[in-house]
Amino acid sequence: MHSSARGIGVAAILGCLLSAALAWPAIAAATTATSGQPRLFAATGTVQVAFTPGDPVDDILIGVIGQARQQVLVQAFSFTHKAIARALVDAHRRGVRVEVLADDRQDRLLEGSVLPDLVRNGVAVWLDPQQSSAHNKVMIIDAGTPAAVLVTGSYNFTYAAQRRNAENVLVIRGNPDLAAAFAANWQRLRAHGRTYRQPGGRSRKA
Repeated sequence: MHSSARGIGVAAILGCLLSAALAWPAIAAATTATSGQPRLFAATGTVQVAFTPGDPVDDILIGVIGQARQQVLVQAFSFTHKAIARALVDAHRRGVRVEVLADDRQDRLLEGSVLPDLVRNGVAVWLDPQQSSAHNKVMIIDAGTPAAVLVTGSYNFTYAAQRRNAENVLVIRGNPDLAAAFAANWQRLRAHGRTYRQPGGRSRKA
């Protein structure tokens, strides 16, 4: 009886270890953004590059948003480009989950911000008050799917970035692991954000 009990205990321990081993990839993926360790990704898929002045980066971004089927996650520093905002609203209206995480200070100081328009049209907007600058310029399309697309670069979502500034953008397709890492970082920063507050309204902690 003692031997049988010991056998059950060993089996239970082995079962726990096996479960932990199987769960580890998901746990590691979920904590990547806070691990403090840079990650290395295989160079898979395609990379589209564009520059301003000269290239129609705004049209490229509008086209990428138009291809979204499930989700669009945005990180914005300055956001005044109405056509890009309209593309996000259109995606929201066709059932795509659209969420924007923006810089808190830029929203307060920047004339012509489109964030109020996004909120009025039902798009979820969050402000990041914790960083000195929430300086990412990122779009993650359909993260977690083989069709995931990552947009990143120096390009702010503004008319100045399109017409006057020297900017760059990369559109990365066919690398869902890289897109997932950016999505995890979006979620990490979103966790301490607050919902956008319309003038005269109230915000709540995320």
